[in-house]
Amino acid sequence: MAETRFLGDYSPWPFRLKLTRLRFDLRPRGTLVRSELHLERRGPGPLVLDGGAGLRTRALTIDGAPVNPAHVRQGAETLTIAHAALPDRPFVLGAEVEIDPEANTALEGLYLSGGIFCTQCEAEGFRHITWYPDRPDVMAPFHVTIRSDQPVILSNGNPVASGRGWAEWHDPWSKPSYLFALVAGDLRAVSDSFTTMSGRKVALNVWVRPADLDRAGFAMESLKKSMRWDETAYGREYDLDVFNIVAVDDFNMGAMENKGLNIFNSKLVLASPDTATDADYERIEAVIAHEYFHNWTGNRITCRDWFQLCLKEGLTVFRDQQFTSDMRSAAVKRIEDVVTLRARQFREDAGPLAHPPRPDRYEEINNFYTATVYEKGAEVIGMLRRLVGDEGYRTALDLYFDRHDGQACTIEDWLKVFEDATGRDLAQFKRWYTDAGTPKLTLAEEWDEDAGRLTLRLSQSTAPTPGQPDKPPRVIPVAVGLISPNGDEVMPTRVLELTQPEQEWSFEDLGARPVVSLLRGFSAPVTVDRRIGRAERAILVAHDTDPFARWEAGHDLALESLVAMAQGGESDPALGHAWGGLLADSSLDPAFVALCLRLPPEDEIAATIATQGGVPDPDAIHRAREALAAE
Repeated sequence: MAETRFLGDYSPWPFRLKLTRLRFDLRPRGTLVRSELHLERRGPGPLVLDGGAGLRTRALTIDGAPVNPAHVRQGAETLTIAHAALPDRPFVLGAEVEIDPEANTALEGLYLSGGIFCTQCEAEGFRHITWYPDRPDVMAPFHVTIRSDQPVILSNGNPVASGRGWAEWHDPWSKPSYLFALVAGDLRAVSDSFTTMSGRKVALNVWVRPADLDRAGFAMESLKKSMRWDETAYGREYDLDVFNIVAVDDFNMGAMENKGLNIFNSKLVLASPDTATDADYERIEAVIAHEYFHNWTGNRITCRDWFQLCLKEGLTVFRDQQFTSDMRSAAVKRIEDVVTLRARQFREDAGPLAHPPRPDRYEEINNFYTATVYEKGAEVIGMLRRLVGDEGYRTALDLYFDRHDGQACTIEDWLKVFEDATGRDLAQFKRWYTDAGTPKLTLAEEWDEDAGRLTLRLSQSTAPTPGQPDKPPRVIPVAVGLISPNGDEVMPTRVLELTQPEQEWSFEDLGARPVVSLLRGFSAPVTVDRRIGRAERAILVAHDTDPFARWEAGHDLALESLVAMAQGGESDPALGHAWGGLLADSSLDPAFVALCLRLPPEDEIAATIATQGGVPDPDAIHRAREALAAE
């Protein structure tokens, strides 16, 4: 049974790693790995290194002298050198191990993919390469020498020297072992260059198999767009002389942000106009951007431990969402992200495996690469930005990069930056990171005709989740607007901060009862319970200035019609009028209009009928959807 690890048990590694030197002699069945770890003691205790059964240890030295075997204890996953064998001064620990890349079918560590040597080290793959402190808070520069008969030999950082059958690489930026990468194989490159905002010229390469060379051009375009956008939007400049992307067929993640050497599954790099769809191109562009953006949010600043995974992934997902919004349709991107969140993450929150974006325990870290860590983590960043404003967000991010460059950080470090930059107290907001579950937002309206006053009563509640039966209130930014019956916006977007179980807000001097445009931009990852009629929804579809609220009103109106039709009723005429308003508005993005006209899927119709106590009839649901589409 796997050992449970707890956030509260964290303790710093008692040594400082100043430099890592690695030498590889690559062979399919007997690769030799020689390591030199330049160490300095920081605290008491033995030296404990991570490793595995696949390591065949051939030598172990301290400052070149063999370590007394009596001082070494090797377990199933660790190697321990007793305190008595370690010098009090700085020293170099040397190790030589033999590994078998060809037999590595787990695709963790160093393995062969169709004749190409390749690595995947996140989260704990480096321990399958050599004995090492395989934890994200141990960071060091890497100097790597690789010998191989492969024509292309790559690693992290900048190329130092090369010759026939060998190459030397140096990464001057301290990084944890999970960001180490090595690739050696028969590859060809689409090459280009990028001039940074400070005038440095960076060599760019997208490496693929020779037969795939004509399908790598769009990946290069996407990389250059990502580099320029990160400079413009976040002031982040690339920091090495070369940036390499490699596409391999066998990869157990979609892509990996290894410093200066991103490794991708081929399907997220290769595209041809003859076979790729618009969605394929958008996916390639987004994933290349995501991995590139990790250079600062994940690499230069990384996680103290794997409990903080959402620190790098949530922030980087948010950044790649911003990028795609700027490159394409911001309205469509936001709606598609919400649809994905509801379909995947809301189900996690409602199930037996519900967990917060930052869990407090785990047995297997690979099980926490979830929609909650990634997509909900991004939503938490979006809420934070909405609460502090665009200027406050940029000020806080600049402080984050300045304060924590080269460090392994925690959620507490991240929130402290925002508190210092904006003066806000984020103690209650932190519950978004520590509490599981999807809050339910309930809206009640009260209209005073004589006073022209609308009162909104908002309340919040969160159902119990495993290990967390009681849920105190969170800070929920609720973006609202008001639309008059004739379609005019009588109140532009205003963010109401719900911090209590229940609060009220009143809006005065209104000529007629307006329609509430609620949760504009999907300002918080919550479910909503409100009473709203079809006529009000039709007004929102035809006139709401917020794209998300407009889409959702139309989606809900269509869903109501489809449920009624599947149970023997007729479609709502209001839906046709509302869609007519969308089609007649030439100022709208055609991609947004097309998304609004997309009918809810059959499984959602069935789930809605079941929720309302009915029995879904798949044939009737299909006929209803086909009929409404034709209409």
